[in-house]
This record gives sequence, structure tokens and C-alpha cells, in this order.
Amino acid sequence: MAAEVTPKKPPDWKNLTDTVQDAESLRQESINAHHDHLITEIETSDGPLGTSLRAVYEGDELEKFKESLGDHIKNHDKEIERMCNYHYQGFIDSIRELLKVSCDAAQLKDEISEVNNHLQDSCEPLLTKGEELVKCRRVQRNIASAVENLTLCLPVLEMYGKLQEQMSSKRYYPALKTLEQLEHTYLPRVETHWFSQTMKEAIPKLREQIKEASMSDLKDFLENIRKHSVKIGEVAMKHAAEQNNMDPAIAQSNVKMKTKRAPKPPNPFTGEIEKEGGKEKSALADSTDDMGELSAQDLIDFSPVYRCLHIYTVLGDREKFETYYRKQRRKQARLSLQPPSNMHESIENFKRYFHDIVGFFVVEDHILSTTQGLVNRAYMDELWEMSVSKLAASLRTSAASCKESDMMLDIKKLIVLFCHTLRGYGFSVGHLLELLLEMRDQYSDILTRQWVDIFNEIFDEDNYTPIYVESVEEYTAIVTQFPFQDEELEQETFPKRFPFSFFVPSIYTQVKAYINACLKFSADLHLSHTEIDDMIRKSTNLLLTRTLGSCLSSLIKRRGLTLLQLIQIAINMNYLEKSCSYLEDYISSITGAQNDSVHMARLHGTSMFKDARSDAEEHIYSKLNLKISEFIELANYDWLLPESKGHASGYITDLVAFLQSTFMSFTNLPEKVAKTSCMSACKHVATSLMSFLMDNNIKQVTMGALQQFNLDLIQCEQFASSAPVPGTRDGTLLMAFADIRQLLDLFLNWDWSLYLADYGQPTSKYIRVKPSDAISLLEKLNNTDNKKKNLFTTLKKTERDKKKLIDTVLKQLRGLVNGTA
Repeated sequence: MAAEVTPKKPPDWKNLTDTVQDAESLRQESINAHHDHLITEIETSDGPLGTSLRAVYEGDELEKFKESLGDHIKNHDKEIERMCNYHYQGFIDSIRELLKVSCDAAQLKDEISEVNNHLQDSCEPLLTKGEELVKCRRVQRNIASAVENLTLCLPVLEMYGKLQEQMSSKRYYPALKTLEQLEHTYLPRVETHWFSQTMKEAIPKLREQIKEASMSDLKDFLENIRKHSVKIGEVAMKHAAEQNNMDPAIAQSNVKMKTKRAPKPPNPFTGEIEKEGGKEKSALADSTDDMGELSAQDLIDFSPVYRCLHIYTVLGDREKFETYYRKQRRKQARLSLQPPSNMHESIENFKRYFHDIVGFFVVEDHILSTTQGLVNRAYMDELWEMSVSKLAASLRTSAASCKESDMMLDIKKLIVLFCHTLRGYGFSVGHLLELLLEMRDQYSDILTRQWVDIFNEIFDEDNYTPIYVESVEEYTAIVTQFPFQDEELEQETFPKRFPFSFFVPSIYTQVKAYINACLKFSADLHLSHTEIDDMIRKSTNLLLTRTLGSCLSSLIKRRGLTLLQLIQIAINMNYLEKSCSYLEDYISSITGAQNDSVHMARLHGTSMFKDARSDAEEHIYSKLNLKISEFIELANYDWLLPESKGHASGYITDLVAFLQSTFMSFTNLPEKVAKTSCMSACKHVATSLMSFLMDNNIKQVTMGALQQFNLDLIQCEQFASSAPVPGTRDGTLLMAFADIRQLLDLFLNWDWSLYLADYGQPTSKYIRVKPSDAISLLEKLNNTDNKKKNLFTTLKKTERDKKKLIDTVLKQLRGLVNGTA
């Protein structure tokens, strides 16, 4: 059996309960103390109760707080009741005393009212006078204040009135000064007045109005200056022409410009249109007749520029104004440099173009010299460089379309005067002078084209016969026009005959006219005598070699020219060739250059005329041979003729007569040319005669036909031996007929043994006879004999021997041709 567990001793519950009760009582006391403290704060606090109330509601004992608060309220109510009970008897006593005092107070009130009525009645006049005095003092004070204020305001108002007057009269710069004084000096004195603020607010607007008005005047000025630049440039160029001893008419325009004056714009401040006053300065002088005595600057009123510049300077916008002015003037410069599309059609268009450009730069130069910094030299140089390049390009284009030399001269004079004018204003014109040298080549081309027509007209009008004069005056006119000297001709009696035709002096005169025309363009270019001389010589060389040479070549090739005309042309070339030295002397005389200068170019006309003469001579030879061929074509030989007619053929007689008359006109040709022509003619006749004998279409020839042919050849040989031209008596012409002569002699003499024996020997009598030619002609004779054989049945012994001989000769001749003999 298990042992019993000894029970534990129970705790001390009584002590624990006491401790719990003590703690609860302490907590209640603490809560009560806290509630009392909060109530005390609520009672004693004069400020907001939010903190105390928050503390009440944040706790957990709100009901107990309400109980405590109710207890305090009850205690206070008891105290109030106790206090009222204590003082109640004193309150009753005080009420009784007040009731007694009220009767006395009513009596006093009545007495005071009565006294007051008496006082009001006695003081009423005094009060009336006092009020009047107060009013007078107030008026007096107002008057003094008004006088004082008027003393301060009147200068301001006067200054403002002056400002309005200045703005109405467009005196913008004085108006700006007045506005500055009004703003800084007068308005601060009247700051307390309402109009002062209004004026202050209006001052910026007035400044803007002044700026806009001055800018409007500037725009009007720019518009007017654009319109009148042409007239300004014309006046400036006329003055420059007078200073440089040039004709002022070069710059004067023949077109009178009719301009209408536009009505004046309304005043920008008042809106009224002002009447024209006699004292206002117009943009241009009314009378154009007086412009010639005025300078270009006197024609324009520049005050809008100066006024606007001063206004913008004072307002601190000078840089803006300078930028605007330069930009607008650049635009106007581009407009001035833009040439009209039809400028090349009239010199007046060129004048107006130059006048416009000169007017522009004259105005800018005046602005440069009369203002400080509005435009500067760098700006002017930049503008000028741009203008020169565009001007040169426009002139090249327009001048390239010009077709008349006179207009090119006028353009050149205008450019020279333009250069003189702008050089006087300090601008560099070197590029334009270089342009003139380029235009000089174009001018030469135009002259060349004109002279082509002139030369062709001279050639068309010439009769290509020697010039006949019947009086001293006619003779003098020719020798004055063309340098020709001939003592024999001078000694002859009238009528006299020059060796050349009219186109020689005419060509010489026109070449001199061309030289003078070239000199006109070279004048005023500031070139030395040597440079001018060299330029003119080069141009003249081009005229002679290309232009005149081409015209002469075309002339010589004309189909309608006769042989005599060709001969006259060749003679003319000889005299024109000699005249080249006179042309060189003439160029030196008009240019002032020395003839012996090593740098002087020589005229190439001599060689050109030689070539033209050679060309003419060749055509003479071909023309002569062609004419000979026409005569020879008339030949009609009967190659079966039994016997000759005893006289030469008619065609050969006519041919010889033609040659004799033709070579009589060769007397003025050089001897060499005449001899060559005659030799060519003889050779052509001999060749043609030989072609008759060697014609393959001719199959039979009789000895009678050869004898007749021999008579024709004798006529030709007689002509050749008669020396038809000087220097041909040495038998040279007969050599042309040597081949056919030896061939005919061989057949007529029947000298075959000698021919065959001496063949190939230098001393052979028939050295010029070719075996092939002999075979051809011998076969034709043989064919004739064979025909006779067919006609006759029997042959004589002599004929048989002759036939045998012919066969033998033919055999040997063929051997010579084949190289086997």
C-alpha cells in the first residue's frame, strides 16, 4: 500500500486580496486626481480647451469624468447660491437708492435741455459765420494748391504740346529730344497727378511712332531714289564727260522721262494730308533744265536718311537701322544690275542701264562721306566687286547680240565714260577696261562681217575693165584714192587708161576705212601707241587674210567670169599687193608708232594677194584651156580624105585668132604669168591634136588627111613662133608641138629606116616619137590599104612593096615596144 502524500500548505489568500484592493484604490485616486487637474485647467484656462478635451476623450474614464464634472458643477451652484443669499439685502438697498436718484436725474435732464436750447439759439449766428469761414479757408487752400500744381504742370503740358507740334510737322529728331526731356525732367515733378501716369504709358508708344514714321520716310526715300537713280547717274556722267574732255552727249539720254508726282502721304500722327508748301524741299528739282548745273548730290534730299539714322541711334537701334538700310540697298543694287531683256536693241537701253548703276553708287558714296558708319568702305568695295562681275556678265551677253559696229562704238564710249565717272568716286575699274579689250575682238568680228558685204558689193559693181579717165579731175581722184605712180601714164594725153579696174582703189579705200574704224574703238583705252598699232595691224591682217582673201577666192571661183575678167583680176591683185606697204605706212601715221619698231607686226596682205593672184592665174590657165577645148570641139576631120584642101581648117584659124587677141590683153600681166599661160595654151592645143591622131575610134587614116592635119599644125607652129607674149622668141612655145611634129614628119617623109636606126639615140631626129604612137597611126594607114586591096583585084608592084614594108616596120616597132628588138 502506497504511502500517503503529505498535503501542501495553502497560500496566504488574505494578504493577496488586500494587496489587490490597495492597488485599485490607488488607481481610483490617481484617476480622480487626474480628473480634478483637467477640470481645474478648464476652469482657469483663457485660451482654447482642445488639449484638455483631447486628454479627456483619449482616456477610458469618460463617464467618471462626467460624474466628477457634475460634482464640481453642483459645488459651484451651491457656492453661487450661498453668495447671493449673503448679498441680497445690499442689492435691495441699492435699488431703493436708484429710485431716488431717477427723480433727480429727470429734473437735471429738463434743466440741461432748457440750457441747450438757449445755447443753440445764441450760437446759431456764430456757427453760420464759422461754416462760411471754413468754406472760405477751404477755397483759399484749394486755390493755393491749384496754383502750386499748375505751376508744376504747365511746363509739362507746354512740353507735351511742343512734342505734338513737332510730330505734326515731322520734326522727328527734335520731337525725340523733347520726349526725352519730358520723361526725365518734367514728368517726375508731377508724379502725383493721374495724367502723369498716362503720359508715361504713352511715351514708349510715341517713340515707336517716331521710329515708324522715320522708317516710313526712309522707305519713301528709298523708293524715290530708285526711281531717280537714272537721272542722278546721267548728271554724274555728264559732269565726268566734261571733266575728261569727252562729249557730254555720250551720256545724255534722248528719251525724256515723263514722271508724275505722287500725292503726299498722310501725316502718320494726325492722319491729315498736308498741303504742298513752298519751303519744302522736293526729291528732285522741278526743272530738268537746271539739272546740268547741279551736282548729282544736289538733286536728292538726304534728310530722311540722316533723320532716321539719328533717331535710331538715340533709341539704341542703330545696328538694326544699318542692317536694314544695307539690305534694302543691296536689293536695289541687284535690281539696277538686272539688264532689260531687249537692251541690245537700242543704245538708249544701255544708257539707262549705266545711268541707273552710276546713280546708285553716287548716292552710296554721298552717304559714305556724310554719315559715320552707316556704310563703310569695306561694304562699298564688296558691293562694287559684286556689281562689277554682274555688270561684266550682262555687258558680255548684251554686246554679243549687237550686230552693228556703230552701236558697239557707242557702248564702248559709254563704258569708258562709266569708268571715268566711277573712278572719280574711288572705285576700281580695271576689270571693265579688260572687258573693253574683249569687246574689241567682238567689234572686229562685227566689222569683218560688215566688210564682207562691202567687198562683195564692190566686186558685184565692178566691170573688170581698166579705168579710163578723160579729165585731170578724174585722174587726180583716182591717184588720190589709190597710191599709184606711173610717169609714162602721167605724160600721156587724155583719155588715159589705168591698168587696173575700179575695185582696186575701192578695196584700198575700204581697207583704210576699216583701219580707221578699228582705231575708233582703240581710242580712250589708255593704250600706248605701240599697243594700238599692234592691235590694228592684227585686225587688218585678219581682214586681209580671212575676209578679203575669202571674198577674192569666191570671186575667182564664180562661174560667170570670163577669161578677160580673170585676167583683169590677176592684174588687180598685182597692184593691191604693192599697196600693202602704203597701208603699213598709213597705220603707223595714224597710230604714231615707229615704222622701224622691232615689235611691229607686218601685214600679211602681200602673201594673201600673191595667193589670190596665183589662184586667179590657175583659173586663167583652166579657163583658157576650156575655151581652147570649145574651139577644138568644132573640129571635123575627114580621115579618109584623099588629098589636103591646101589651107588650114576653119576651126584652127579661129582658134589662132582667138589666142592672138587674148594674149594681147596679157600685156599688163607679169611676163612669167603671160609666158606660162601661153605655154599652157600651146601644150593644151598640142595635146588635143595628138588625141585626134591617137583616138581609138578612128580606124582608118589616109595620107591626105595627115597632110591636111599637117597644115593645121603649121598654123599652130606659126602662132607659137610669132612670140604672142614678150619673152617667147626663144622657141620655147614650139617645144609644145615637138611631139606631134616629129610624128607627122615621120609619116609624111616615110623615114622609117632613120627612125629605126637612130631609135634610143640622143641625137635621133625622131626622139620624141613613141613606138606605140607610131604603131597606132601606122595600123590606121594599113587598114586603109587593106580596104583598097579589097576593092581592087590586082595590086601594083609598088603597093605590094609598100604593104610589105609596113608589115616589116610594124613588126620591128612591136619589137621595140616589147623590148625584143
